[in-house]
Amino acid sequence: MRTARDWIAMWFGAGLSPVAPGTAGTAAAVPLVLLLWWAGSWPVHLATTVGITCVGLWAAGDPVKRWGVRDPGPVVVDEVAGYLAATCLVPPGPATLLASFFLFRALDVIKPWPARSLERLPGGLGIVADDLAAGLYANLLLRAGLLAWTHLG
Repeated sequence: MRTARDWIAMWFGAGLSPVAPGTAGTAAAVPLVLLLWWAGSWPVHLATTVGITCVGLWAAGDPVKRWGVRDPGPVVVDEVAGYLAATCLVPPGPATLLASFFLFRALDVIKPWPARSLERLPGGLGIVADDLAAGLYANLLLRAGLLAWTHLG
């Protein structure tokens, strides 16, 4: 029997994907990003990112305790929080949506410093913190790419 907390941690079932649950969790965040971009308010995007991060910290910690696994595959709320961070304050559009998606997924897998060490933090904090770092890195790389494109193109 799954609890409401489990469903949030699994981002309403996206984490149950038999193949690449992290990618499925990130893909499940795309409609939310599109909605936030449509709303056109960066404070709302930022507040939603912070809110989902806080809820994710709470939700992700419970399965860690109950299932006895450090970073359970079905827990993907961290990917949602990370992808929201990757897309915050970037110009909306199909190119930035795709670029941020692939940058975030790549950096979440590679886990450049200090993301890998953040993963070792206890409970939900360790699950969410490394994805937030990957999201921030993706955001910065995307911004750098957009800046270079603007000045070189």
